Amino acid sequence: MDELNRLEKSLLQHVGKAVHDFSLIESGDRILVAISGGKDSYTMLHLLRVLQKRAPVKFDLIAVNLDQGHPGFPSDLLEGWLQQQGYAYKLLEEDTYSIVLEKLKPGVTQCSLCSRLRRGILYNAAVDLGCTKLALGHHRDDLIHTLLLNQFFAGKTATMPPRLKSDDGRNTVIRPLAYAPETEIARFAELMKFPIIPCDLCGSQENLQRKRVKRLVDELSKEIPMLRSSLLSAMGNLHTSHLLDQKLWSVPTEVVSASPLVTLQTEKTDAA
Repeated sequence: MDELNRLEKSLLQHVGKAVHDFSLIESGDRILVAISGGKDSYTMLHLLRVLQKRAPVKFDLIAVNLDQGHPGFPSDLLEGWLQQQGYAYKLLEEDTYSIVLEKLKPGVTQCSLCSRLRRGILYNAAVDLGCTKLALGHHRDDLIHTLLLNQFFAGKTATMPPRLKSDDGRNTVIRPLAYAPETEIARFAELMKFPIIPCDLCGSQENLQRKRVKRLVDELSKEIPMLRSSLLSAMGNLHTSHLLDQKLWSVPTEVVSASPLVTLQTEKTDAA
């Protein structure tokens, strides 16, 4: 029990700091808490309810699960737990699984399309339920892995922000676990005995890029114990004057015109 209390206290500190740093929760908010049945979303829901009881501002929570039609999805297990714990909840059913199978060839990674379809449905549900915020359970390690994935494979420096306005402007997405380590979440979920629903209902896809990056971070962390903390700090400590994004630079026209390279290029063009 001492370990459980210690972990809850630590995780609440991480959540409280994220809420404070990024104004994730405001008075009068009605928050849709997306709960998948995994360790992260269970932990997020629990911590938000504890915070709800202690915080000086008043806000409401509603847990929402989306049954996407995956074979064997035990929605009754999740609903039973939500009822037992006394949460306000809403269960949605949309067969996105068939859409994914129809759109993608066998062997192609399904997670990206599946996630986009799920987010779209949750965005609409948040509006229909009158919610001001949509809470997702991404934690510190998810943010780190996304940062590295974007750098390694997409040629950009970006991650999952703790607070984000959706492209259509209808939703504000928040990630209360942005500072929380996955190891603490996993152990807390184990001690709490959450009824975990595995994320491999659509089949195991071991060679995903995200899993490769996760293994890389795990291996490097054995040599560099502060690696994760350092990468998290780096995301909030940008030195834009030392980066190469041209949109950050405003070079005077006369400087550009006087550049030997520009002159040389102009001469070559004229000669042609």
